[in-house]
Amino acid sequence: MSAERVRVRGLNIHRPIIYGNIATVLTPKAREALAATLPDHTHTWTVAVRGAASASDQDTVGGADDLSHFIKRVTFKLHDTYPIPSRNVDKPPFEITETGWGEFEIQIRITFVPDAGEKPITLYHHLKLHPWTATGDPEIPPLDVAIKAGPVHSWQYDELVFSDPFQTFLATLTTHPPTPLVRSRRKPVPFHVSNLPALEASKGGTPEFTAQMEKEEAERLEEARKTVVAEEERWRMKLVEKEKELEQLQKLVAEKAQ
Repeated sequence: MSAERVRVRGLNIHRPIIYGNIATVLTPKAREALAATLPDHTHTWTVAVRGAASASDQDTVGGADDLSHFIKRVTFKLHDTYPIPSRNVDKPPFEITETGWGEFEIQIRITFVPDAGEKPITLYHHLKLHPWTATGDPEIPPLDVAIKAGPVHSWQYDELVFSDPFQTFLATLTTHPPTPLVRSRRKPVPFHVSNLPALEASKGGTPEFTAQMEKEEAERLEEARKTVVAEEERWRMKLVEKEKELEQLQKLVAEKAQ
């Protein structure tokens, strides 16, 4: 085996990404232009896979980093009613833009560069077109109200973890470190606004992921891990008790059989 195909054992290296969508109500003029072929379409939307950090000079969620040094292709599987529902994107930006009228689940398959030696992974995202509400209940506002509310954002933070990477791939990753997340948001609204009314949530800027959000998410994951470990231990102790009871019953049966 050549040295370049040797794995670095015991090492995990991660890269933060976001995936999701932004949706905007079509203007009356745009709807009129589509009326002949797509009369029901009310929104334009973009679904994307991006680096988690946002560029300071752009009004875009994420996307500060070029992910093509470790992502070869992103395949977006749309609803079957779209022409060619499976769309391959082989270079950044890893995104597609369409128009439509309804929400549906999008399958996102990420294929890594050959040097990674990693199998593709599949993510799922529910396309979000309509504004978040204070209660979380479904609510589709009239188009004239929705257009005033501004774009609807729905993004998920994740980390791609590469365990025991090949030496060449590790060298590539270390040569292209991710842009650090800002400590606190530079823009007026957080990335996740499901607990705010639509009009309030849309005021003042574009969502942005921050180091504080990353820290809070890590803390929530750690709490969840502790809960799972505690639950596993509780059930283990129950199993031990039941095994002891079974052993005692087996002894009683054996004594009576003698």
